Amino acid sequence: MLMTKSRFHTTYFKVNNFSRMKYLIAIFISTFLILGFHSQGSNSGQPPNYPGNRAPLTGKTYIELPVGAIRPQGWLKEQLNRMRTGMTGHLDSIYPQVAGQRNGWLGGDGDVWERGPYWIDGLLPLAYIMNDAELTKKVQPWIEWTLASQKPNGYFGPDTDREPEEGLQRNNAHDWWPKMVMLKVMQQYYSATGDKRIIPFMTKYFNYQLKELPNHPLGNWTFWGEQRGGDNLMMVYWLYNITGDPFLLELGELIHKQTFNWTDVFLHQDHLSRQHSLHCVNLGQGFKEPVIYFQQNQNPELLEAVKKAVRDMRNTIGLPIGLWAGDELLRFGNPVQGSELCTAVEMMYSLESILQVTGDVQWADHLEKIAYNALPTQTTDDFGARQYYQQVNQIKVSRDMRNFVTPHHDTDNLFGELTGYPCCTSNMHQGWPKFTQNLWYATNDNGIAAMVYAPSEVSAKVGNGQLITVKESTQYPFEETITFTFEFPDKKEERIKFPFHLRIPRWCKNPVITINGEGVTAETRQGEIARIDRAWKSNDKVVLRLPMEVSISRWYDGGAAVERGPLLYALKMNENWQKKTTEPHETKRYGKWYYQVTSDSPWNYALPIRNLSKENVEKAFIVETKNMTSDYPWTLQNAPVKIRTTGLRLPGWKEYNGSAGPVSYFLTEQEKDIGNEEDIELIPYGCSTLRIAVFPVRD
Repeated sequence: MLMTKSRFHTTYFKVNNFSRMKYLIAIFISTFLILGFHSQGSNSGQPPNYPGNRAPLTGKTYIELPVGAIRPQGWLKEQLNRMRTGMTGHLDSIYPQVAGQRNGWLGGDGDVWERGPYWIDGLLPLAYIMNDAELTKKVQPWIEWTLASQKPNGYFGPDTDREPEEGLQRNNAHDWWPKMVMLKVMQQYYSATGDKRIIPFMTKYFNYQLKELPNHPLGNWTFWGEQRGGDNLMMVYWLYNITGDPFLLELGELIHKQTFNWTDVFLHQDHLSRQHSLHCVNLGQGFKEPVIYFQQNQNPELLEAVKKAVRDMRNTIGLPIGLWAGDELLRFGNPVQGSELCTAVEMMYSLESILQVTGDVQWADHLEKIAYNALPTQTTDDFGARQYYQQVNQIKVSRDMRNFVTPHHDTDNLFGELTGYPCCTSNMHQGWPKFTQNLWYATNDNGIAAMVYAPSEVSAKVGNGQLITVKESTQYPFEETITFTFEFPDKKEERIKFPFHLRIPRWCKNPVITINGEGVTAETRQGEIARIDRAWKSNDKVVLRLPMEVSISRWYDGGAAVERGPLLYALKMNENWQKKTTEPHETKRYGKWYYQVTSDSPWNYALPIRNLSKENVEKAFIVETKNMTSDYPWTLQNAPVKIRTTGLRLPGWKEYNGSAGPVSYFLTEQEKDIGNEEDIELIPYGCSTLRIAVFPVRD
């Protein structure tokens, strides 16, 4: 598919030169709707600064920068700091039975499956993004043991199954799936360090796979590898782009053939409109596979498959946090059903992978929806505990018998180190570091792209290989303004010509771009990419303003959600956190302690239907913002934005098994049992623990 350019403008405006004399310069701004923009190399005629896909793979729209090229700033830096001092940086001491020396991926007799590699898959990018020497020291033994474990035939990893032991996964050592996770680790390690040992290591392993998969397919040991084969395929294409070995394309076809047919599921089957049809995390991981394979097959149906999947989920299993109900099997999108933490981080990784291939704004918007709503609320502020399932309507965090498919002795809703199931204890760490890694991309026209917004700083080569630094200053997603400042480390460089790509979210109707204080008159449209191609000078500033309007979306049973920009808003409720001790016979499985959270706030509110019409929303929902007084905004107290509105109490809507009980979210007749209108306050969903975010609607 080809890029469709909607318009191309040359805009002239006045700027001051260093002697304050005004002169005219030309800049070129093109905004284009990306239906799929694929190229084999630089559009500028220059060799690419960061090579993308090698033929015959279709070119990537955006190219990932080396791990460590992007540094978090502001609240995002504080988020990663809390990971560094919390569970991510200390899992080996918090969870030593799995993340310690007994792990099979360190040569021990303990856990040989996914949990050890899961941890390193998040710890490694965190260590190199934060330039943390202590964390890189923790990563290195896992790298060295894995490299040393490779056999002459190319196999690597643990190879011995042992007797069961409570709390450990000591069998299925030969399963393909945990090796897929470790392949991602090795790819990131090469990106961060350039260690040349990784290339022959992966080449030998992929030769081994090509020989072994016909006899021992991806689903031979467990179904996880078969459903998550897209992760394996990604690493095959990554290596092909470096070595060009033809056998890797043959292997790519084989892996795709053996992987669960996500394309057919999305295009032709009914899994997304049928409860219990799929595991919630497998859907998040498998979601990327059609687009990953598109790079080799180039059938447009592969791109359409994932778009259709999103459309279908929206009306069946979808939740307004960018995810779906699944506890652990898929459920219809009732806001009291669970959503697993692993689903959030794996869907984020899928969206990041899809965005690089397609350049489609839809996937960047979707990524922010998960990162800025689902992700912050499912861990404690100190990153010391996590919640296995979150509920969109969550009025209590407690050990009650909720209506979950897999309740794990009713510990799923609790915040703890091991409550629910411990896969998330190891897997949650990839979310924020990989999100940081995907804020910026190199472009195949030798420019730089800001596709996802957060305070950050990037160093990258542009133009004819010149190094630049761009500082992104913002309180986004809470505020509308993002400032980009360009700096040239080489002071001899007066001007550098390159394009700068900026995403215009689909929710933003009237974006405004200024350069050095002067307005850019080029027309930009929501859901497109603004491409500014000019000769830049050091200290140039681009300011992007993305006006955010309150909007109402409808979800399960016609329930109403309040949104503004990338954020979902939820009823503010008081929170009483209490630390509880687990029964001694359960500590190996669920940890020694957990948090429960209760509230004395009323929660059973409906929204008046008259306030939800387009003409009334602005006056019915009053937005109040404040400057961020804390580096960590994701708390009840620190929420930088609130929305004041009114609600109607529903006395008949009561608690049931620890959750908001059954209710008709939409009624066409006046309800008799209804209270008077009251003032209520909404805060960003990611700042809440207890909340109502999908409201009933009443006259």
